[in-house]
Amino acid sequence: EVANPSELFLGERNDKSPGAAVFAGMEGTRPVLVEIQALVAPSTLGTPRRAVVGWDGGRLSMILAVLEAHCGVRFGQHDVYLNVAGGYRISEPAADLAVASALVSSIAGIALPADCVYFGEVSLSGAVRPVAHAVQRLKEAEKLGFKQAVLPKGSNDVPKGRNAHLTETASLPDLVARIAASGPGKTKRDD
Repeated sequence: EVANPSELFLGERNDKSPGAAVFAGMEGTRPVLVEIQALVAPSTLGTPRRAVVGWDGGRLSMILAVLEAHCGVRFGQHDVYLNVAGGYRISEPAADLAVASALVSSIAGIALPADCVYFGEVSLSGAVRPVAHAVQRLKEAEKLGFKQAVLPKGSNDVPKGRNAHLTETASLPDLVARIAASGPGKTKRDD
């Protein structure tokens, strides 16, 4: 038996590498942290490549469409690769926010904080929706030394005054603006 499965899915955290976000997920009733890795690179192909390992390809297409439609982040001339570390398979929509963060981080060339976790469902309107078990997700993150979390605004069961710094976000445009403001570069857009 594995005492802490999260350790299997988290490598060495490097705050210098764009395209990596840690998802605070649930496997049944047990919280697990998993690294989501994204690589967005210019494409020379007529139809850019979309490759996914460990997550639903249809869900990736939806997140890309929402980022384009509501945030102005253009992926049309880029290949997109998405990987869930450690061979783990994610099926819950709560990973949407971590995936969007990794994608924006990669295309902008801005590394996300290594001590931060992400969770929340993204709707077609670009809104970030609360998900179940927020407290368990945050407790697991704190136990493993994570000091920050980005989660949906209105997550009711999250007590204030926790050790971690909590950033609530209501929409993907808000998330993209926060990521862009945190780094030296800007998100790549087709104007």
